[in-house]
Amino acid sequence: QVQVVQSGGGLVQAGESLTLSCIVSGLTFDDYTMAWFRQAPGKEREAVACSTNHGIGTAYSDSVKGRATISRDKAKKTLYLQMDSLKPEDTAMFYCAVNPPLVQYGRDWCGGGGNEYWGQGTQVTVSS
Repeated sequence: QVQVVQSGGGLVQAGESLTLSCIVSGLTFDDYTMAWFRQAPGKEREAVACSTNHGIGTAYSDSVKGRATISRDKAKKTLYLQMDSLKPEDTAMFYCAVNPPLVQYGRDWCGGGGNEYWGQGTQVTVSS
């Protein structure tokens, strides 16, 4: 059974950094595209960052490009999202996804091709 368990998140001040983690079990970690999404109350789900299988390619939304880094640790079967220079508008519920849907991250397409598996979500709140 595939399990996707998130950790990290919390309350931070504007300008600070935060790293989210997502531990994946039940599948061969590097065979799958993985991504981070977020959704703020009353707003549409936003694709934030995507990592293709084996971590060959990455894609970022315009809103976080230059401030966010998606990475993988194969040995730990963990997906990370490091966010720097956080802004109040980054406040949202963040979700990691295995086999994410095909969507655009800025000008780049990423995802699609199989069953989707989602983490439970973790809240990121950035205060001014």
